[in-house]
Amino acid sequence: MASFKIFIVEDDQWYGQILKHHLGMNPDYDLEWFATGEALLNNLYKKPDLVCVDFGLPDMSGGKLLQEIQARNKQIPVIIISAQEAINVAVDLLKAGAKDYIIKDEHTKEHLWKSIIQIRENISLRQEVEDLKEQLGQKFHFENTIIGQSTAIQKTFSLLQKAINSNINVSLTGETGTGKEVYAKAIHFNSDRKKKTFVAVNMSAIPNELVESELFGHEKGAFTGATGTKIGKFEEAQGGTLFLDEIGELNLTLQSKLLRAVQEREIVRVGANKPIKVDIRLITATHKNLAEEVKAGRFREDLFFRIVGLPIELPPLRQRDNDVIILSKHFIEAYAKSNKTPVLQLHESAKIKLRKYTWPGNVRELKAVIDLACVMADGHEIKAQDLTFYQISDTKPYSDDEKSLKDFEIEIITHYIQKYDNNVVQAAEKLQIAKSKIYNMLKRGEIKI
Repeated sequence: MASFKIFIVEDDQWYGQILKHHLGMNPDYDLEWFATGEALLNNLYKKPDLVCVDFGLPDMSGGKLLQEIQARNKQIPVIIISAQEAINVAVDLLKAGAKDYIIKDEHTKEHLWKSIIQIRENISLRQEVEDLKEQLGQKFHFENTIIGQSTAIQKTFSLLQKAINSNINVSLTGETGTGKEVYAKAIHFNSDRKKKTFVAVNMSAIPNELVESELFGHEKGAFTGATGTKIGKFEEAQGGTLFLDEIGELNLTLQSKLLRAVQEREIVRVGANKPIKVDIRLITATHKNLAEEVKAGRFREDLFFRIVGLPIELPPLRQRDNDVIILSKHFIEAYAKSNKTPVLQLHESAKIKLRKYTWPGNVRELKAVIDLACVMADGHEIKAQDLTFYQISDTKPYSDDEKSLKDFEIEIITHYIQKYDNNVVQAAEKLQIAKSKIYNMLKRGEIKI
């Protein structure tokens, strides 16, 4: 059996050695003792399996050290040992992620021994589950998640396979709504990083003044409102994949900061001086032509060549032949499953109308159209009159309807709000959108309760 590495952090050398001697009675345990939190943090690269932390350290509190350990590696279990018997302190630390809180008394060694055994058993069980999943071949098959049989979509599969077999950065391009995040997940969950975190960030949704903090994190007091240390998306994706959507929206100042992180593979939290090494797979996406943005002086050339890696262009829905019908049936089935309703059929008139439309909003628009059609349809079929969409071409609306994407978004959200008796949280969960989106629409008077 492999040794189980335990780090003990205790400023009282005598007590620290007592604990080390007691735990050392198990020959499977590989033990190291540290007198300060800083010494422990400087040795985390040794990858301990568990850390036992004294709450009252001279250089930082046990709570602060717990926070710092988790910021570097959330997978390391931490046990707090404290002379404080305050229930609120114990509850706060357990909520913050500590695996156990042990009081310093005559039973400390016994409680610590039992706690470590339990934590080790949980780790072993989790590893067994992961191994079993691996043996059963549970994979995120992109052939099953990227729906379609057209030549255009099949061509992207060979590029996906090349991305999966390497660690190269990937840049996804294509019109809005073509499914770039689905492709990013397909790459991650089929790669050797699949057991680590996939982190997605929509750059266009973050105010410029918050981008740096969101990506790189910040220290307590770094700016007004920074009440605690926060890890950024780069650290959150440690060992895994970071997906930066709409990267073309970054301004030049932020592009230079991103360049350094990508180039040096290290970040510095806002308000800190010490760099933190990061190991991530970077996937970027944009609906813009970044080469043209470089020529226009709106995107840094050096950053462009750092992130372009393996480029994959996603075809628009209008170039995917019969995929619009295949996708429609998929979304109908998904709606029925989510709402526990019978699966509707597509009437031939609906199929004709779906094929004729040019889909400026691509797959995202199709899903919205089908969801609304499932709501509006009477009987067991979706007919042409149940399909509502807007032709964005020469500003002329599609001849069968005058409604925009915004109009039927409002209709769908209103339907769910009414269906769930004005329960915004439940409606948001069913629609898989943020409840803040509904509250903002209510505030603007776009929907009413």
